[in-house]
Amino acid sequence: MKNLLLAVLAMVMLVGCSSEPTKPAETEASKPKGPEQVTGRTAFQKLYVAAHGWARDAQPYRLESQLTADSRGKDGKSAVWRASFASAAQHGVKPYIWSGSNAPDAPSRGISPGSEDTYNPNNSSTQVFDIAFLKIDSDKALEVAQKHGGEKVLEKNPDTPLLYVLDWSRATNELVWHVMYGTSRDDAKLRVAVNASSGEYIRVEK
Repeated sequence: MKNLLLAVLAMVMLVGCSSEPTKPAETEASKPKGPEQVTGRTAFQKLYVAAHGWARDAQPYRLESQLTADSRGKDGKSAVWRASFASAAQHGVKPYIWSGSNAPDAPSRGISPGSEDTYNPNNSSTQVFDIAFLKIDSDKALEVAQKHGGEKVLEKNPDTPLLYVLDWSRATNELVWHVMYGTSRDDAKLRVAVNASSGEYIRVEK
């Protein structure tokens, strides 16, 4: 009889415990993600693959970073990168954007395509380049720019945002990183050109 009472009591306690609502466990996936910031080459490799889904002959002509509320271009990295590609077969150009940010002023996380436009191979602003020339990453370009005026700019104003633009110079026949200290090319306090193949300093741009 005693054993029967103990068994019934155990069952009551078990039912009582199991009837309590379970609390959802907090996992890493459920926590809000901070910005994922990467260098230009890292983002470019992802965007290059995406562009070849659009056109097999897609060739890049520009790579540029974008400022967001949670990413100001520090350390040669950005949470948003935009690469533009041209296709002779498609007679068009098309941008692709990689985003690692949840900021309200940033595109949705992941890779998203932009609108296709007409391609004119004679247009200097859409001068394609071979990816083999891209040997120097944006963080290394920043190191060079820092030695040619950048350190003084950031010493005076550490919150100065940094932008990075990669394109082909038809005039000098080389791939160039443009490191810009400011929110745009026009209002930059300093713009430094760095050779994206050798890492050599080219000039301070006016």
